[in-house]
Amino acid sequence: MNRKQLTILIVLVALIGGAGLVLFNRQSNSWKPADAKLGQKLFPKLAVNDVAQIHVKQSGAELNLVKQDDAWRVKERGNYPANFSQISELLLKAKDLKIGQSEEIGASQFAKLELLDPAKGTNSGTLVEFKDQSGKATQSAILGKKLMKKSSRPSELGDEGFPAGRYVLLGDDSKNVFLISDALTELEAKPENWLKKDFFKVEKVRAIAMVSTNATNSWKLTRENESSAWSLADVKPTEQFDTNKVSGVANSLSAPSFVDVAIDAKSAEKPTLATLETFDGFTYSLKIVKASEENYSLNLAVSANLPKERTAGKDEKPEDKTKLDKEFADKKKQLEDKLKQEKELEKWTYVVAKWTIDPLLRDRAQLMVDKKEAPEKANRILDPVEGK
Repeated sequence: MNRKQLTILIVLVALIGGAGLVLFNRQSNSWKPADAKLGQKLFPKLAVNDVAQIHVKQSGAELNLVKQDDAWRVKERGNYPANFSQISELLLKAKDLKIGQSEEIGASQFAKLELLDPAKGTNSGTLVEFKDQSGKATQSAILGKKLMKKSSRPSELGDEGFPAGRYVLLGDDSKNVFLISDALTELEAKPENWLKKDFFKVEKVRAIAMVSTNATNSWKLTRENESSAWSLADVKPTEQFDTNKVSGVANSLSAPSFVDVAIDAKSAEKPTLATLETFDGFTYSLKIVKASEENYSLNLAVSANLPKERTAGKDEKPEDKTKLDKEFADKKKQLEDKLKQEKELEKWTYVVAKWTIDPLLRDRAQLMVDKKEAPEKANRILDPVEGK
């Protein structure tokens, strides 16, 4: 190869290399905008401590979580206290969400990914807005279709699999659709899911009285101490009280829960009244009305007669006084805190599952020995633990 041929070859290599570099740069420019945000935070401007409102809107439904006087509340439930830990968990999660995939698409594709505004109904998404104290949205997004991932194992849920991610359209970006690895299934416009579910607890029950809308079904149960058997007041000669049927009644409200809070609840139905007294001096008065086939509505009033001072024992030693006084003071403070917390519940009407209340609403006849059972079973004394 002579010098002239070598020169021509070098020039050709340079031209081909230059053309390749230009083509590479053009291709790079074509995908860089779509991939530029990969690994970045979805909500980079989200300041968790500055969020004072969370607004969630779906087609036909809305949720507003509002911070008032340093406490979170559910606006759609008459500003009932919200679950702070649940909200805190959501905010921390939102703050750390990262973009896993990015794609620039046209608005004509939004319906396919369920990214339309909730006001448009069909194929719409879930609007989420994080607002400051003034009500201004600092970050917002429309959550669209969930990315379903099939499990390698057979599932009772069918072949659709489980949600492993979600398509998102940010409020300040109408072109790029992002995919995140969290489906954010908790973000639904369901106020009942965000209520603080702390409820009252009736412990160490001493007496239970149920006043039915039908007077013949009313009854009252009492016991002398926590280890003694229950007795039925005003037992008629024709009645045989069955102590075996009391356990479910006495323990029915030891750890109750509620489904929802009713707003402007009104009923023409006369309520059933239940009163429970405890050995700690608490009295719970309940008004119960059937709300549906599955639920009751319940109103609560609570009071307590707590001892202010400890009565020293007859043979109490001086060295024991300090210890016993402290135990009494600690117990008194615990009961006072319990009363304060449960008094706050009096403002509301609760929707309570039927299975929670049913054991308490037994007719008087349901506390008696079944006719087919042996008479001697009626007066059998329960084991103290069983009889609580």
